[in-house]
Amino acid sequence: MTETTAPVRTEKHTALYDQHAALGASFTDFGGWQMPLKYGSELAEHKAVREAAGLFDLSHMGEVWATGPDAASFLDYALVGKLSAIAVGKAKYSLICREDGGIIDDLIVYRVAEDDFLVVPNAGNAATVAAELESRRTAFEAAQDGAAESKPRLALRDASEETSLVAVQGPNAEAILLGVVRSEDAEAVTGLKYYSGIELEVQLEDGAIPVLLARTGYTGEDGFELFVANGRAAELWAALAAAGEGHGLIPCGLAARDSLRLEAGMPLYGNELSLARTPFEAGLGPVVALKTKEGEFVGRSALAAAKEAGAGTTTGQRLVGLKGLGRRAARAHYPVLKDGVQVGEVTSGQPSPTLGYPVALAYVDVEHSAVGTRLDADLRGKAEPFEVVELPFYKRQK
Repeated sequence: MTETTAPVRTEKHTALYDQHAALGASFTDFGGWQMPLKYGSELAEHKAVREAAGLFDLSHMGEVWATGPDAASFLDYALVGKLSAIAVGKAKYSLICREDGGIIDDLIVYRVAEDDFLVVPNAGNAATVAAELESRRTAFEAAQDGAAESKPRLALRDASEETSLVAVQGPNAEAILLGVVRSEDAEAVTGLKYYSGIELEVQLEDGAIPVLLARTGYTGEDGFELFVANGRAAELWAALAAAGEGHGLIPCGLAARDSLRLEAGMPLYGNELSLARTPFEAGLGPVVALKTKEGEFVGRSALAAAKEAGAGTTTGQRLVGLKGLGRRAARAHYPVLKDGVQVGEVTSGQPSPTLGYPVALAYVDVEHSAVGTRLDADLRGKAEPFEVVELPFYKRQK
């Protein structure tokens, strides 16, 4: 009799998995995590975020803390942006690139205190980014005079496995948050600007839950993201769900998150961003602090050369938005054509629930990237008309 070994279970569950299962969620694998794809109708979830509010579990995202007197200068070296310029309580979108300029990940960096930064990479790249930051810390410290003999001035801690992240997105998000914070913190919530964060407590009948509350999101709507310890995540989810009962709040999965971010023209790593693309091709050139940041940073030489060569502006390809002029949607990897000749490829695409026509993001040759250019998408052998338009496709009313 041949002895067999049971396969090792590699999928990961967030601290809120049981809550999702109880709500009848359909699950999908995302970066090794079993995440809710939808709870019922993905279109209803999309609509709720645009018109009322949606509740998301984003606990598959990574969280890496960089702390100490050298944290700011280290992040300036490790990432392409000038993170030392972030004010306490603010956040900044940035990229971590290879030496050749290829994008390892896009991420958000929060400056929680003068010497405390929280780096939030994407789920599928969380371990890669944490390891890359650790490797860059070694190189950074080796370049500091006497660093090995002095008191440590930089510490990195990967808190991804102990941290949950819950988001409330939509026009009613602020009203919902006001229903769970102390009255004395109400002004802090209403006054919180976009890409800002504050530490406060969510109130329960039998106590309080400390959170880092950030006014950020990935849907194109107003909204908040709340970082919380895993052990309190279920209580936080329940408190937010209860506070949202009178505001149209419903739980939302990754399907709605994807259609919302596409309408908002926001890139997804693995689709629009990859090691094969530079920030300039992706339309993220302003994120790279070539002029405003002194000193060396990883990828600087390659990125400077790419910019000088006109990458994404006069040479190569650039990321554009495509509006469908017909009824059929283009999907990822469909060829983009000009007069029957391939000039690009779709990276993301689907019908827009809000706008009522197909939308897509695609890389196309720069000579065909101007707004108003008519192109076709090859939809399995049939050319479907599209037009290059300005991004985002959807922009909320202030």
